[in-house]
Amino acid sequence: MKLGVLTVLYQDRPLETVLDHVAGLGLEAVELGSGGWPGDAHCRPQELLGSPERVRAFRRAVESRGLTISALSCHGNPLHPDQATAAEYDRVFRDTVRLAAELEVGVINLFSGCPGDSEGAKYPNWVTCAWPPDFERVLAWQWEHKVIPYWQEAGRFAEEHGVKLAFEMHPGFVVYNPATLLRLRQAVGPVVGANYDPSHLFWQGIDPVASLRALQGAIYHVHAKDTHLDPANIAVNGVLDTTPYADVVHRSWTFRTVGYGHDQLTWRTLVSNLRLVGYDYVLSIEHEDPLLSVEEGFRRAVSFLRDILLTEPPSAMWWA
Repeated sequence: MKLGVLTVLYQDRPLETVLDHVAGLGLEAVELGSGGWPGDAHCRPQELLGSPERVRAFRRAVESRGLTISALSCHGNPLHPDQATAAEYDRVFRDTVRLAAELEVGVINLFSGCPGDSEGAKYPNWVTCAWPPDFERVLAWQWEHKVIPYWQEAGRFAEEHGVKLAFEMHPGFVVYNPATLLRLRQAVGPVVGANYDPSHLFWQGIDPVASLRALQGAIYHVHAKDTHLDPANIAVNGVLDTTPYADVVHRSWTFRTVGYGHDQLTWRTLVSNLRLVGYDYVLSIEHEDPLLSVEEGFRRAVSFLRDILLTEPPSAMWWA
C-alpha cells in the first residue's frame, strides 16, 4: 500500500514546489484537485485538455519525482436544484473524467450530490429521517427522478473513458454511508465505488471494520483523516452538529490529523482490514485539522501512517 497526499493543503504553492516537498518526505502518490470544492490550484483540466504536449509535461513533472497520481478530485454537487450551479459542477466532472483518461489515472474522487425536494426547489434537501411521510416521498423522488438517472448516464460516460468513480460518503449528500453507496452502485454498476474516508463515518457511529467488510470489492481510493468525538458535547446534543467548524470547543466532533481522534490500534486495524478486503492502493492524507498547522499536521500524519504501513504484514492472510 502506498502513502500519498491530497495536495489541496498546499494550494498556495506552485505544483512543482509541492511535488518536491512531497517526494522529499518519501511519499509515493499525489491526489490532485481538478475543480469543484477542492479547487484546481494544481490541476486545471481546461488548460490541459486538447494539448498532448501539456499533458505529457504534466505527467513528467509528477513521474520524474518518483510519484504517481492516485486520483483527480472534483467534489461538487451536479444534482443541485439551481440549474446553473449543477451545470458547472457537471462540466467540472466531465472535464475531470476526460483528463483522467488522458493522464491514465483510473480513479476520480467526488460527491454524489444532493437534489432539492422538487423541481421548483432552490436549495439541496438532505433527508435524514423516515418520518413524517413527506421525507419518505422526498427521498423517493430524489433517487428515482434525479440521482439514479443522472449517475447512470454519468457512469456510462466514465466507463467509456476507462475511469472509475470513487464517491466519498459524506453527510449532506445522498451517498453518505455504505448502504447508500451500495444502492447507487447497484443502480449504476461497478463503475461506482467508494473513496473511503473514515472521518465522515466515525462521527456517524459507523464501525470501520464492519463498513470495510460491507464494501469489499467497492473501495477504489482511501482518505487518511481522523475525527475527534467530544463526549461532553455529544452527551448534551448528540452527533448531528451545525456548530461552525471553527468553534471547536462547542462542537460534538472535529476533523483531526490521523492519530488525534483514534489511537494507533484503531488505524492498524483499519489498514489490516483494507488489506483483507483486497485494497492495496493508496492512503491519501487529507488535512482539515483546525488545531494543527498544515505543515505540522501533514508531517505528523506521514510519521504516524508510515509507522503503521512499515510494520503491517505483507500478506492480508498473515495468520493463515
